[in-house]
Amino acid sequence: MTTLSQAGDAAEVVAGDLETICDDLQSELPRLDGKHLLITGGAGFLGYYLVQTVLHRNRNLDPPRRCQVTVYDNFSRGVPDWLLSPEGGELHLVEHDVVRPLPDTLDHTDYIIHAASIASPTYYREHPIETMDANVIGFRRLLDYARAEGDAGRNLEGFLYFSTSEIYGDPDPASIPTSEGYRGNVSCTGPRACYDESKRYGETLCVNFARQYGVPVTVARPFNNYGPGLSIKDRRLLPDLAADVFANRDVVLLSDGQATRTFCYIADAICGYFRVLLRGRPAEAYNIGVEEPEVTVRE
Repeated sequence: MTTLSQAGDAAEVVAGDLETICDDLQSELPRLDGKHLLITGGAGFLGYYLVQTVLHRNRNLDPPRRCQVTVYDNFSRGVPDWLLSPEGGELHLVEHDVVRPLPDTLDHTDYIIHAASIASPTYYREHPIETMDANVIGFRRLLDYARAEGDAGRNLEGFLYFSTSEIYGDPDPASIPTSEGYRGNVSCTGPRACYDESKRYGETLCVNFARQYGVPVTVARPFNNYGPGLSIKDRRLLPDLAADVFANRDVVLLSDGQATRTFCYIADAICGYFRVLLRGRPAEAYNIGVEEPEVTVRE
């Protein structure tokens, strides 16, 4: 992937990433040609690259072959500039909170990506009910829509649910690195439970809607994505470290630094997400991360 040492600014980094993503997904992205893709939470960090990837590919396609992208977001932090002036066309923005009933304007969509969720621990602890509602009520509305479309003979071709690596909780050392088969060690009442448990329940919804109603829904479990578009105020580890560097402050650790994490660059992760959407097996979950061993926070 393009690095900051190879490029002058973030825009160049993103441009290089998009080229790499499209090259890597030459066998997958054509499945979106001429289709309609709905992305909830499309104004967020993951949405930034998901939307940009499709629009980047659209620029090289004739209008009939372009993928139409609809973004649902409550725009609680405003509408990002990159959404107001997109390149590649075929982008439709709708201000909508996924907890509310779906807009009447929603016509048939071929693919859905549900990425509407608060993911920063600082913010989901401040808004636990809203976090659970987006992960459960909002997701259930989309699943019911997909089921109704199938009943009407308009089956979706793909549906991606963003879960999280946090559904594993605190794995025992023997389960690190963690496989998709690990059942987790999660507190249902702890400070992170609003996020962890609602994502776990979301996965249960996936499995049962796929098995009972044939909804082609798959699950991605991200592992600590980072890169352009991640807010410097996100309050997770890498944005905090970057904020200290930019402000010429000492880097401050909020622990002894022995906790371990695995970090996955956003462009690499996006390739995995599109593969899960376009090639994944319904009702199955896929870890999206790196193969390298975890590193400690101090490292």
